[in-house]
Amino acid sequence: MRKLRQRQVLFFFLFLGLSLAGTEPRRYSVVEETEGNSFVTNLAKDLGLGQRELSRRGARVISKRNKLHLQLDQETGDLLLNEKLDREELCGHMEPCVLRFQVLLENPLEFFQAELQVIDINDHAPVFVDRDMLLKISEGSPPGTTFPLKNAQDVDVGRNNIENYIISPNSYFRVLTRKRSGGRKYPELVLDKALDREEEPELRLTLTAQDGGSPPRSGTAQVYIEVVDINDNAPEFEQPSYRVQIPEDSPIGSLVVTVSASDLDSGVYGKISYTLFQPSEDISKTLEVNSVTGEIRLRKQVDFETVQSYEVDIKATDGGGLSGKCTLLLQVVDMNDNPPEVTISALTSPIPENTPEVVVAVFSVSDPDSGDNGKTISSIQDDLPFLLKPSVKNFYTLVTEGALDRESRAEYNITITVTDMGSPRLKTQHNITVLVSDVNDNAPAFTQTSYTLWVRENNNPALHIGSVSATDRDAGANAQLTYSLLPPQDPHLPLASLVSINADNGHLFALRSLDYEALQAFEFGVGATDRGSPALSSQARVRVLVLDANDNSPFVLYPLQNGSAPCTELVPRAAEAGYLVTKVVAVDGDSGQNAWLSYQLLKATEPGLFGVWPHNGEVRTARLLSERDAPKHRLLVQVRDNGEPPRSASVTLHVLLQARADPLTVYLVVALASVSSLFLLSVLLFVAVRLCRRSRAASLGGCSVPEGPFPGHLVDVSGSGTLSQSYQYEVCLRGGSGTSEFKFLKPILPNLSSQSRGREVEENPSFRNSFGI
Repeated sequence: MRKLRQRQVLFFFLFLGLSLAGTEPRRYSVVEETEGNSFVTNLAKDLGLGQRELSRRGARVISKRNKLHLQLDQETGDLLLNEKLDREELCGHMEPCVLRFQVLLENPLEFFQAELQVIDINDHAPVFVDRDMLLKISEGSPPGTTFPLKNAQDVDVGRNNIENYIISPNSYFRVLTRKRSGGRKYPELVLDKALDREEEPELRLTLTAQDGGSPPRSGTAQVYIEVVDINDNAPEFEQPSYRVQIPEDSPIGSLVVTVSASDLDSGVYGKISYTLFQPSEDISKTLEVNSVTGEIRLRKQVDFETVQSYEVDIKATDGGGLSGKCTLLLQVVDMNDNPPEVTISALTSPIPENTPEVVVAVFSVSDPDSGDNGKTISSIQDDLPFLLKPSVKNFYTLVTEGALDRESRAEYNITITVTDMGSPRLKTQHNITVLVSDVNDNAPAFTQTSYTLWVRENNNPALHIGSVSATDRDAGANAQLTYSLLPPQDPHLPLASLVSINADNGHLFALRSLDYEALQAFEFGVGATDRGSPALSSQARVRVLVLDANDNSPFVLYPLQNGSAPCTELVPRAAEAGYLVTKVVAVDGDSGQNAWLSYQLLKATEPGLFGVWPHNGEVRTARLLSERDAPKHRLLVQVRDNGEPPRSASVTLHVLLQARADPLTVYLVVALASVSSLFLLSVLLFVAVRLCRRSRAASLGGCSVPEGPFPGHLVDVSGSGTLSQSYQYEVCLRGGSGTSEFKFLKPILPNLSSQSRGREVEENPSFRNSFGI
């Protein structure tokens, strides 16, 4: 499309140069009354174009005021009559009758001036307005006296107009054919022989008007001549002709001129009356004469653009029937009473943006006034990016001054002002609206370069977590945006299973429930792409922060509650107040205040004997022990987090008060315990060896964790709860026996690098079930 516009502009300037070099119009002719669709010429041959080129270039015929008398067959290139032409209706008495038109080729733009001459045929016969004429001629009129007769009218022109007048044969008169300054012929009756009223008081003659057509046509009128008694003085005007100028804007009733005639006779023969002698229909409607005073006034307003001058004879007749005549030449003076006319021949709207020098419109300017009143100046507003360029014969082209930007302005209201040079100046304004069509030259723009969204864990799937928004300054499909997720930078991030985006409005949704303990934050890119061609896009970053919820209860690491024999703490009865009995160790999988743990002694066998420090879980004696205190004590300690709502766990401690014993008893107890331990260790080693041999087929050995429902895991608790340092507990579980037997629990001190990685907890449901947690 852009290349096509450039070609149009190139051809336009080429044509403009050629048209200025030679603007001689092409001339054609046609006989009036020729039937419609008759062939005039073949424009394709005349213009040197191919037969199909007229159709391809969008050729058409235009004329002033868009009155189309011709039609162009674009397929054959033939120029045909659109209708039957009547020369008299088109041009009246004007000769030659020429109709001017233009041939417009739109792609590329090119003009050709042409003229069509309508040739007159003899299709009208002469007609006398008055079929009967009465002349009163004094018998004293000498031979050679002339008497004007009313002429006939013939709307044909040239040789088809009136050629001569003849009178029927008689003994007294002959007729002469006279010619006016305008070329119109009229008859004069000439007296060849003196009249004798006593011999012949009246005569009846036939006046015939003949035109010069082939075959000739004629019209007749009857002339009645009444011979009157002698009235030997005819009226005489003061001057044979009156030349008068009158402005075309003169109102009705304005005085044109006063004619005056005198008669030397007296009485009835000296009384004069004035009339218009043989006026045309137009003059009869335009002028009127006062029969007594000779004042000639306007009956209707004259128009210079219609008729520039009038010529009429004024007849003065006395009471005896004698008459004299003079000629009135009335010249109409042009006034600036017609504003210029603007005719739009071609208009292009909308026009694409970013295209320089596009031809927007082609129009012509005309003013029916003459002289400076008909000279025009065309202009448009100064603040618009358009230019007016003159073409040929009052044609102008409206072109863009440069490339337009739809985003700056999508519509232009252009006022073409045409002013003439008359006084006062008249102007015509023609408004056209030019729309600028959109080109996809603006990429979408996000309202923010990055977005941060907060989502609380354990959310419902398909939860709306936020939105991104972008705008596009273009219009239509070029501004319709489609949102999409971009591939994540981290290839291990399962973005497609985490979030989705609505392609139409940019709404973001969580596809599954998020777990803060597994994923605290993730980042991805979103894109916005318009639907233009080619499509443009932009990107933004979205960071999703998962907010922790108090969904994990505290977990007691020590003492371990595994459903086996309870762990018993030994306290000597000689312990001082504040003696450290044991320390409850617990962790919480949550973070922040949800992982702040506090400890509380819920129940004790003997209240007031033991106390639990709320911040670190240390169990200490609250007072000195005595012999009266029971030897066994059961303590229920609750571990509670600071979440909302709070979660808690409890642990039961067994405390045994150890009495003072003599050294021999201690030695015996130690020996017995050592022997029992060695025996128990031997049994356990024997059972372990047998079990390892049975599981050798599964390629597992020693105390390694077997495959099955209880895979080995490490529980890593770092930097949470009330512990001052990190602890690791390696748990070896035994599977396959139907009972989840706890084998051993051994603390492992972590290195410094494990502390820097933060807290990571890996849990296995089987592990929890095996301990009944």
